[in-house]
Amino acid sequence: MFAWETLGRKIFKNFPKDLFKPTKSMAANQGLYNGFLAAGLIWTFFIDNDIWRLYISVFFLSCVIIAGVYGALTVSKKILYVQAIPAIIALVLIHL
Repeated sequence: MFAWETLGRKIFKNFPKDLFKPTKSMAANQGLYNGFLAAGLIWTFFIDNDIWRLYISVFFLSCVIIAGVYGALTVSKKILYVQAIPAIIALVLIHL
């Protein structure tokens, strides 16, 4: 989120160098979004009420699944495997 123009270039070496500056705000938005999802899932570790913890977990995992499916449809099918499938597995496991 904060190092798109520096660290982003090192990670995404195949991207054109002139791509990073104009897409900085988009990358920051995506980083912020991912941060909120992570914070929501981490929050569930501190909820004492079992039912409330389950509802919050289901909500945030569902957000991750929806984003993963959308990303798979619009960007790359790989996103389905690295984002949506792990969230689906976690969703199944919390119901056991």
